[in-house]
Amino acid sequence: MITTRRSLLAAALLTAFAAPQIPSAAVAAPRPATASPAEVPAPATRAPIGTKSLHLVDTSRPDPWKPSAGHRELMVTLWYPALPSAGPKAPYVSKELAKKFLGSEDAAGVRTHATLNAPVAPKARPLVVLSPGFGMSRLTLTALGEDLASRGYAVAAVDHTYEAPVEFPGGRMEDCLLCAKPDAGSIIPNRAKDISFVLDRLTAPGSGLRVDRDRIGVAGHSIGGASAVEAARTDRRVKAAVNMDGNFFAEPSKDLNRPVLLLGAQRAGDKENRKDWEQTWRHLTGWKRWLDVGQGGHLTFTDGPWLVERFGLPSTVDPKDAPVAFGTLKADRATALTRAYVSAFFDRHLRGVPRPLLERPSAAYPEVAFVNLARP
Repeated sequence: MITTRRSLLAAALLTAFAAPQIPSAAVAAPRPATASPAEVPAPATRAPIGTKSLHLVDTSRPDPWKPSAGHRELMVTLWYPALPSAGPKAPYVSKELAKKFLGSEDAAGVRTHATLNAPVAPKARPLVVLSPGFGMSRLTLTALGEDLASRGYAVAAVDHTYEAPVEFPGGRMEDCLLCAKPDAGSIIPNRAKDISFVLDRLTAPGSGLRVDRDRIGVAGHSIGGASAVEAARTDRRVKAAVNMDGNFFAEPSKDLNRPVLLLGAQRAGDKENRKDWEQTWRHLTGWKRWLDVGQGGHLTFTDGPWLVERFGLPSTVDPKDAPVAFGTLKADRATALTRAYVSAFFDRHLRGVPRPLLERPSAAYPEVAFVNLARP
């Protein structure tokens, strides 16, 4: 079972952010990660980006959480470098999912920066797969996904069905079946299988996305972060992984010789959560970094902070949980540092571009501390 304070908070935030009352390439100069009340924080560049949604069915396996549903079904959002297009910008979220996940329709009016179904730009791109936290929708990684696409990455954010509310084509809504009794020991390996299946589809001919099969990374938040590292351990195509404040819950059975970034919040000084990462740290035998945002919270690395700044804390969230959830970091700083460190990591390990930001503390991001456990 998921039993740490962070995991209990994630379950509580499902009730806050998840359902009405079960609450859940020409590159311009970088722009500040700010947004109007009705806009996702602007990506780093003005390079055109496109987006589309995919409904994928894995005919090789039944759904592990609801076998009666048949084959495993997943919804995926793609963001990618695009050709200039006069098409409409994609909505952030539908009214139906906004009500289900956020408790109101307010966020349905939010604008994104990606053009819906824009033509894919030429040239194969590095691919980054994003996995959200338990009980959290893939939409909560939109600001990161759009930013990576604006920097030249193909990005795919995955909804893990029955682990959060998921909307399928035609308006079909599937609820979170696991929320009453989450089991990390089963969720993490199953998510790794979901990720591998998505890679199968996106790297296959006719996927509609131009992907460099030799440059693939995975990043995730909370249990999605642990799943990203597990995907790197189980799928040789994954060259690098980022865990954004996700407990591993158990010591891994074998070492992982791939680059891993651990990006945490209030974790280095927390005995329980520090121990969780320490027991995995010694099994990470490749390039690795552990960065800690002392002013951050568990949702710092998601769209949570700017959603709350713009629409308020959902009424079902106990205010005393807010410091653990959001910390004291402002939303624009949370978005900026998340984008900076995640993109720097993938630039280095998927593109081979040196990034000093990963080597030492930066005056540009004084909120980020390096936790040095005899790292290579």
